[in-house]
Amino acid sequence: MNSNRPASENSEKTAAIDWRGIERRLEAARIAIEHGRAPSAEQARQILKARALALAAEPLPAEAPGECIEIVEFVLAHERYALESRYVREVHPLENLTPLPCVPRFVLGIVNLRGEILVVIDLKTFFDLPAKGLTDLDKVVVLHSGNMIFGVLADAIVGVRHVPLADIQPALPTLTGIRGDYLQGVTAGRLVVLDAGKLLADEGIAGKILSMS
Repeated sequence: MNSNRPASENSEKTAAIDWRGIERRLEAARIAIEHGRAPSAEQARQILKARALALAAEPLPAEAPGECIEIVEFVLAHERYALESRYVREVHPLENLTPLPCVPRFVLGIVNLRGEILVVIDLKTFFDLPAKGLTDLDKVVVLHSGNMIFGVLADAIVGVRHVPLADIQPALPTLTGIRGDYLQGVTAGRLVVLDAGKLLADEGIAGKILSMS
């Protein structure tokens, strides 16, 4: 079978298959076998052809569950990052940020999100990443797990999509500037997938947030 044929050509050939004819030929062969009559050479050829057509038209098995993860992709300092969507509660515009005194540099301040006080951190500062030109930093990605919740800043939100796990390869932290504990992997397209679970469980972040609550 030529796998390079256009999809429309394959679909037209599949649609042109006489399924009722195939069923009749297979049923006739079954009855003949049950009555002890061997099919003729022509009947045998037709049966084999019908079986081949039926097998060729079978749909491909669905992708096994768990082979993909859903991610929220965003831009930070002109680099592409992602977090698993199961840790993302929502995305919100950065508004009315209130700076706080005597906090680590990565804690930019707090915002009031519909009556909920939310700590906002800057991942660039947390990871000690070098600044790369001007950034907007006007989106807050709200992460949550259990009773831990905080926001991380982003320049822009690219969107939500699925990424095959096989496409996420381990990478040396020196290639991304991110410590390995927080790095889930990097795709061939240089999308850096962060480990949101590790971020939410980090004692440095969690301890500071809990002390402020």
